[in-house]
Amino acid sequence: MNTSNKKLLIKKLISTIIISISLTNLPIGNAYGFPIYAQQGYENPREATGRIVCANCHLAQKSVSIEVPKSVLPNSIFEAKVSIPYNTSNKQVLGNGTEGSLNTGAVLILPEGFKLAPKKLLSEELKNKTKNLYIQPYSTSKENILVIGPLPGNNNQEITFPILSPDPSKDKDVFFLKYPIYVGGNRGRGQIYPTGEKSNNNPIFSNTEGKILKINPNEKGGYSIDIKSNYGEIVTEEIPKGLKVIVQEGNNISINQSLTSDPNIGGFGQNETEIVLQNPTRIKSMIIFFISVTLAQIFFVLKKKQWEKVQAADMNS
Repeated sequence: MNTSNKKLLIKKLISTIIISISLTNLPIGNAYGFPIYAQQGYENPREATGRIVCANCHLAQKSVSIEVPKSVLPNSIFEAKVSIPYNTSNKQVLGNGTEGSLNTGAVLILPEGFKLAPKKLLSEELKNKTKNLYIQPYSTSKENILVIGPLPGNNNQEITFPILSPDPSKDKDVFFLKYPIYVGGNRGRGQIYPTGEKSNNNPIFSNTEGKILKINPNEKGGYSIDIKSNYGEIVTEEIPKGLKVIVQEGNNISINQSLTSDPNIGGFGQNETEIVLQNPTRIKSMIIFFISVTLAQIFFVLKKKQWEKVQAADMNS
């Protein structure tokens, strides 16, 4: 190998080492978080049945609500408030088995043409409400679907989405109609990964029927439970760190009996509402109609009083 090739090889090795060190130092804490899984696995987060796909991994059902104006004018900005309530004193089991606070997230499915309002058009009040919130479109082809999360749940049980309504005069696919809005809100970790594997946010069940011989604490946390099956075999059940064992040595257990309590305290919920894209011409026409009716009533009363005066004068004469 000549000198030039050696130098080239050394440069490549140095570059590889630098890149590896850089990747190692990258923050990866939220890489497992929603809504990344849904964005990668589903072109549309709302299935034909109406169910939002987050429910495929977050199995428990919890409440969620949404608040929007009854109607909006075209090319105007309004707020969509999503409420994801839960008890802030609750702690969840994290991926490493330790306890931590719950996180929240939401997906907002708007009608075609509605989209996230640009920051430069927001009022100071809306800028303060959406400060430190990273709201993004679900994909480049679906700007009407917005996602956010995971967020620290303690301060984000109510999430405000700034929405820009479309203008039918510029978008021929949009009309002055009543439209549905769908929302999904989540708090806490899921029970199933997109690969189909269960997370540690699930109770552990016995795979055999028999008697518990020994419950051994593991050095790195968790437990190993030795069970003597009815067939004489010794079966060991591994309990991950963070789960609470609810059985004792000497207990007789059956197949699929819970060995731990259910660690899941979160869940997913969805809801829907409606909004009217109002035609300004209709509002102007309605105002003119109300003014006309009011003036007509006033003139009618004045005419009636004038007629009563004429009648009174005839009777006196």
